[in-house]
Amino acid sequence: MKTLVAPFLRKAVAAAVIATAAVSQAMAFPTPVPNLPAAPAPVVRVQADCHAIGQQQAARVGGQLAKATPDVRNGQPVCVIVVLMPAKDGQRPIRNEIVVPAG
Repeated sequence: MKTLVAPFLRKAVAAAVIATAAVSQAMAFPTPVPNLPAAPAPVVRVQADCHAIGQQQAARVGGQLAKATPDVRNGQPVCVIVVLMPAKDGQRPIRNEIVVPAG
């Protein structure tokens, strides 16, 4: 009985090794990637422009520039400008937020 089982096991082990090698070779080939359109750049460099725009807006309304931040709204680059307007009678300044297109 030992002689009957041994040839069968040898053939089974050999078949398993061959099948494993075939599967690993099949998985080693690179899979093709479809050509996708190039995505737009996720970073819009408008920081310096926003500061200059903020200074212009602050001068226009007669306040002091507190903050100028670039942002994207509705897919368009904008500058969010915060201007502090002087208050009367020693009160705290009034915060005025202005959103203008960048550029």
